Amino acid sequence: MKNHALLLLLFSFVITSSQPAHADLVDYALEIAEERWSPDASLRTGLALTVNGGIPGPTLRFREGDFARIRVTNRLKREETSIHWHGLLLPNQQDGVPYVTTPPIEPGKTHTYEFKLRHVGTYWYHSHTGLQEQSGVYGSIVVEPRGGVVERADRDEVIVLSDWTLERPDEVMRTLMSGNPWYAFKKGSTQSVFGAAKAGELSSFWEREKSRMPAMDVSDVAYGAFLANGKRSFESAAQNGETVRLRFINAGASTYFYLQSATGPLRIVAADGPSVKPIQVNRLLVGMAETYDVLVNVPPAGRWELRATSQDGSGHASVWFGQGEEHLAPEIPRPNLYNMDDHLLAALEEDDAEIPANDDDALASEPERPLPPYARLRSTASTQLDPALPRRSLELRLTGDMERYVWSFNGKTMAEDGIIQIKRGEVLRLELINDTMMHHPLHLHGHFFRVLDSRELSDAPLKHTVDLPPMGKRTIEFEANESGDWLFHCHLLYHMHMGMARIFSYEEQGPDHVPDFGEHDDNPFHFMAAGSFQTHMSMGMTSLMNARNDYYAMWDIGWHDFSFDHPHYEIDLAWRRYFDPNFSTVLGARLTNHHDEVDRAFGGVEYRLPYLIDSFAQVDSEGEFRFGLGKTLQLTDRLSIFGGVDYDTGSEWEWSAGAEYLLTKQFSLISEFHSDHGFGGGISFRF
Repeated sequence: MKNHALLLLLFSFVITSSQPAHADLVDYALEIAEERWSPDASLRTGLALTVNGGIPGPTLRFREGDFARIRVTNRLKREETSIHWHGLLLPNQQDGVPYVTTPPIEPGKTHTYEFKLRHVGTYWYHSHTGLQEQSGVYGSIVVEPRGGVVERADRDEVIVLSDWTLERPDEVMRTLMSGNPWYAFKKGSTQSVFGAAKAGELSSFWEREKSRMPAMDVSDVAYGAFLANGKRSFESAAQNGETVRLRFINAGASTYFYLQSATGPLRIVAADGPSVKPIQVNRLLVGMAETYDVLVNVPPAGRWELRATSQDGSGHASVWFGQGEEHLAPEIPRPNLYNMDDHLLAALEEDDAEIPANDDDALASEPERPLPPYARLRSTASTQLDPALPRRSLELRLTGDMERYVWSFNGKTMAEDGIIQIKRGEVLRLELINDTMMHHPLHLHGHFFRVLDSRELSDAPLKHTVDLPPMGKRTIEFEANESGDWLFHCHLLYHMHMGMARIFSYEEQGPDHVPDFGEHDDNPFHFMAAGSFQTHMSMGMTSLMNARNDYYAMWDIGWHDFSFDHPHYEIDLAWRRYFDPNFSTVLGARLTNHHDEVDRAFGGVEYRLPYLIDSFAQVDSEGEFRFGLGKTLQLTDRLSIFGGVDYDTGSEWEWSAGAEYLLTKQFSLISEFHSDHGFGGGISFRF
């Protein structure tokens, strides 16, 4: 009997210990489903992934110390799904990264997440499966202190910012990998000779080409709309004369937002969850996955706009307060894409800038397109780590190729070098250096890190996501005080899936432990096709392409001197190995019916010269050599010209020149003279 009583007491202890004492149990149920959805009546509906029937999903509200029990049901027919609780410190197995930490949720199944809310602030949740986040699987989390917030307001609202496209996310990814120019054209960010001349930046245009850098952009995708709480224009409940606390969450897949309000400066009181000493800014740049709590004073009369403008200037979402005469937020100037110095100096000046003595000085000196205000952010308490802990520094360089769309750390993708071993109890300092011309928001799962600068402040802010500007650098540090495997990645969704990620793996798991990368170890192939059909010839290429390899068929078929029944052709079946943006190798077979030529094997190299001139050199199994140069030049946003010259020791010289006029994402008009096939015109295509 005593043994039974002892077992009953032990069982009771195990059950109650899973729910902390003095904690309220808070239950939520989320359902992920596919349905047709549109932000508003002016936009076409498209297939989207919703959470409880909406985009974004519901706000999950807790108090510090609560115990969360969240049941997530997958109503998708054929896809797995998952939920990651972004920014929350929780047990490793609850983190929600499929395979890495948590089993994926199979179609028709339910997974229950359980964890204690250990800290206060504004956080969010989203799918970590495939590209589902882009399709709508995201929502907000608010954890309030039991004693109430320090910076009190009349009203408290969550604003979830996001980007919306009718294209399927896998088609967006394929478009980015193919180098299709359509997104740049749709956003008005195509760089051209006439555009540079109009902007007075011709010298900058040619300097960029000379340095072998492709045309710069600040974002990747052309979106159909930008949203605040699922709408292009959101009506806040805040009334005239009230102070409202706005909890901003950037749930965009690939969009930074500038925030600016017609009501005046924004008062920042929290960043990525933890409170900060209040500061004021005119414009606030918010990277993907970052959260900021700001206070806004709504004037006694009028209707006032707070605008979230995409960093590339291609659109915005609006939040409105009050009633009466309309007051628009200021326009934010579009970036100067022709002058790289504008972007590089912003990062360099940040390193050397003196911190303004007060808000008035800061507001007066704020640039038109500011970087995030990290240098001014201060924690409300000391964040210093125990000086007795062992310390280690690690340099991570952000690397990538916008044209091929390969993104990496230190030149290697997640699939190539995905694990960073760490020891429990050490302090790891990461020196992050951005070698690309894009912003990258880097997010660490399961830990907060200190954002450091040269001042080594005791009250450095704690964050879970940090922006790295083009060619800029940041230093962060964190204590390795967890266990298991934790993901660290760029939160630009398409960059993460193309390789810019790592796993911090605790060594205590043993020498034989190998993290399960799940889909992050995938290196899928995508099918591409581009070419032309003209009155005198057809040229083009189809390819199966992944991060480092192309398996392609390239054709050159002319019917100027031959009938359609007996065309003059040359077809290459080959494998190209990509090493970096400027160098690749190729190996394959060449099939031809050219006069006095036979089928053969060939190999060679491809190299990009200054002024973005493509060159190649090949040798074939018949002992013959082939060399060539080619160049495309964008004249206007739609019109480009191109030309090339080859020399083959067997067939000697061959050259071509032409022009192409962009019509749609898939088609252009083309006209070309070819030395073998003559002059003609037709349609070019990209798929």
